[in-house]
Amino acid sequence: MNIALIAHDAKKELMVQFCIAYCGIFSRHSLCATGTTGKMVAEATGLNVVRFMAGSQGGDQQIASRISCNEIDLLLFFRDPITAKVSEPDEAGLLRLCDVYNIPVATNIATAEALIHALENGDLDWRDIVNPKR
Repeated sequence: MNIALIAHDAKKELMVQFCIAYCGIFSRHSLCATGTTGKMVAEATGLNVVRFMAGSQGGDQQIASRISCNEIDLLLFFRDPITAKVSEPDEAGLLRLCDVYNIPVATNIATAEALIHALENGDLDWRDIVNPKR
C-alpha cells in the first residue's frame, strides 16, 4: 500500500515516534510525506520515504494530487488542533478528497494505531473491492 504522512510542527515528533514503533509494518509498504516530516521519519527509522515539498510550500497539495489520481491508499495526518493554521482551508480540501476517494485517514495517534493494526491484519483490502482499478 502507498501510505502518505503529514504532521504539523507540533506533531512531527509524535509522527516520528509512531513510525519508529511501527517501523516493521511501514517497511512493507511505500511511504511518502511532506518535506520535513519525511526527512525526520527517514532519518529516525531508516525507512525509504519519498519526500515532497514542505506543507507550507505545496506538499499537502502534492499529496492531494496523488490521492485524486488513486496513488495513495492511506493517509496519516497528525494535526495540531490547538494552533490556528493559515492553511486550514487546504487541509479541509485534502480531507474532503479522502472522503471522495474512500481513503482511510487518521488525524490523531489513536485512529492511526487502529488503521495500522487493520493494515497489518489485512482488513484494509476492501479497497480492491470498492475500486477494482487499483
